[in-house]
Amino acid sequence: MTKITLYDTTLRDGTQREGLSVSVQDKLQIAQLLDNLGIDFIEGGWPGANPKDSEFFTLMLDRPLKHSQLVPFCMTRRVGTTAKTDPAFAPILQAQTKWITVVGKSWDLHVHEGLRTSLAENLEMIRDTIAYLKSHDRQILYDAEHWFDGYCANPDYALTTLKTAYEAGADWLVLCDTNGGVLPHQIYAIVQAVKRELPHARLGIHPHNDSGLAVANAITAIQAGAEMVQGTINGYGERCGNANLCTVIPNLQLKLNYDCVSPSQLQQLTYISRQVSEIVNLAPDDHAPFVGLSAFAHKGGMHVSAVQKNPITYEHVNPNAIGNVRRIVVSEQGGASNILAKAADLGVSLDRHDPACRQIVDRIKELEKVGYQFEAAEASFELLMRQVTGPCPQFFQLKGFQVHYVHGEASALATIKVQVKTETGVQEKLTCAEGNGPVSALDQALRLALLDFYPAIADFHLVDYKVRILNGNAGTNATTRVLIEFANGDRRWTTVGVSANIIAASCEALMEGLTYGLLIHYQINDRVPDNL
Repeated sequence: MTKITLYDTTLRDGTQREGLSVSVQDKLQIAQLLDNLGIDFIEGGWPGANPKDSEFFTLMLDRPLKHSQLVPFCMTRRVGTTAKTDPAFAPILQAQTKWITVVGKSWDLHVHEGLRTSLAENLEMIRDTIAYLKSHDRQILYDAEHWFDGYCANPDYALTTLKTAYEAGADWLVLCDTNGGVLPHQIYAIVQAVKRELPHARLGIHPHNDSGLAVANAITAIQAGAEMVQGTINGYGERCGNANLCTVIPNLQLKLNYDCVSPSQLQQLTYISRQVSEIVNLAPDDHAPFVGLSAFAHKGGMHVSAVQKNPITYEHVNPNAIGNVRRIVVSEQGGASNILAKAADLGVSLDRHDPACRQIVDRIKELEKVGYQFEAAEASFELLMRQVTGPCPQFFQLKGFQVHYVHGEASALATIKVQVKTETGVQEKLTCAEGNGPVSALDQALRLALLDFYPAIADFHLVDYKVRILNGNAGTNATTRVLIEFANGDRRWTTVGVSANIIAASCEALMEGLTYGLLIHYQINDRVPDNL
């Protein structure tokens, strides 16, 4: 297996994505995850360019990585100076890393329009910078910015910039599709042309995704002779993003037999993808290849039936190889196969010939007809299934609620009445609470009413709240679907509520969320209260 070197730039290029921002602590966490994944190079940012990156590199001096090499990023020296006198390199060297990434201009357009200097001066900037940093016993990764555009415009000059970097001592030459507009067949031909000109140079590829081809271009470059891929976790990056390493790595390793990471590290890929999403506070892409929640989700009845017999009928790889799982999605498009498979996943004994199986299918179809969606609310589906197949604990009953909001005030007030069956009889409790909106107030009031009976509720947290209008042409009479995601520190679960009243839909999802949380709490603790 040919070894492919992985270079991650999530902490630099990735943070240039619109809407993405990370703290120093965030960067420290992500660096640890990347090291665990087996990434060879982690580009941590540009020391000296901003206080955050400088602090990150300082803190990393006391946090040695097990596998990865930490790399600072910088540009070639300024026009009209020398590398020795350019103050920008002092913080780069102070980072005390073995490797440094230097970006330089490859496209004559950028030399003239961006740097406002001559082609000869640009070559001297490349040579002087690399030679100076090499004199400080550093190894150099040279990023040839806009390489492919530069080669297409002026191949002789673009190749001269690479040869200058190589002769100055660059250890890697990385060809960048900075604008993300090059097609795979062009990538292949140009990488091979560089291999002919510089047969002993180690080449890398740094593709952007503006044409939706970053992953394809990365793979094509490897097939043409490159040995390094630069990209980001989840494809984060400026504009349309960078090559998504969560897609590149399994394609190279599982499909093309390249050696990227160990099998056990590859099994962490889904977890790390989602952890990075959480850290940068962006919702995971459920439909992302390999690592998405829906990447191995089967919804159609024919698909489910076939997968149950042989997974390769509808799965291109084993989801376990990248740490993902097969999911059977329950919906009106499915049938008994979906229900049986889902029941087995949940540990519920159900036979195809059991009348309950048909009852569940019919009930799902009825509910989805009016707007419910169980494929995104598996906790609600499990509660429905348990109610049909056998005794399901009823932890409480809602007797009624009111929500009061005065225009102009900062908070809303909710009053709620619940009934709880206890060992001493049925008790009713009436509570009220404030929140920063009607749903928040309702959530607080419901928790307050139940907390004395079920202290575990204190550990249930709302982590996501989604509202969708199902028939917008009905105006304010439209039906609303609410999805609420909960977590207790160990598990996450989602419930659904549907109503023409958004507060009633929210209340339904809230109640089911608390009910499901209590159900798994008592399952884990192996004791459901006798009164239930």
